[in-house]
Amino acid sequence: MTKVLINTAAAAKARLLLAHGAGAGADSGFMQQLAEQLAELNIEVWRFNFAYMQRFIDTGKRSLPAKMPLLQAEFSQQINNSPTDLPLFIGGKSMGGRVASMLGQHRNVKAIFAFGYPFHAPKKLNWRTEHFATLVSPLFIAQGERDVFGTKDEVAAMQWPEVTMHWLADGDHDFKPRVKSGLTQQQLIAAAAQFCNRSIDEILLAAK
Repeated sequence: MTKVLINTAAAAKARLLLAHGAGAGADSGFMQQLAEQLAELNIEVWRFNFAYMQRFIDTGKRSLPAKMPLLQAEFSQQINNSPTDLPLFIGGKSMGGRVASMLGQHRNVKAIFAFGYPFHAPKKLNWRTEHFATLVSPLFIAQGERDVFGTKDEVAAMQWPEVTMHWLADGDHDFKPRVKSGLTQQQLIAAAAQFCNRSIDEILLAAK
């Protein structure tokens, strides 16, 4: 059974339902750091594992992620199970963010956040953005400039009405910069959390 990991906030203004990437679960170092940074900004974070990842955690037997329709159904169930006491936002790391970006039609969802969106597989140009043209909720993407799943040079020329990009200096897919940049992964994760926080504040203010 998938257990939800909750990072509470001292004065929670919103809840972010956060899914993991394809290769590491909800308790990965990246997910933990991101959730902690968001909680410090008064965003309550609920992290969960997709069923295939939970099976790996429980049995030690690794398997490929489920097909996209099943992942969407699992994420939708998490949305349906979420309390309605706080404004709800959804998102995820890489694959989790992609799944979230397909679920904006849920009436309770205010906006979507992707942390390292997998625009395409490395060294392949089959783009995973067809649904961007029909998004019904705003999609905010924090992306490392050197992300092999979609670099700044590749993505900068693209425009989608409901998509807002925030580039993290010298970051890769896990927001790790090169040593020569003088930056750290922790700084870039914090910057992504701050971008998320600013975007949530703008949405909440506009809704008043």
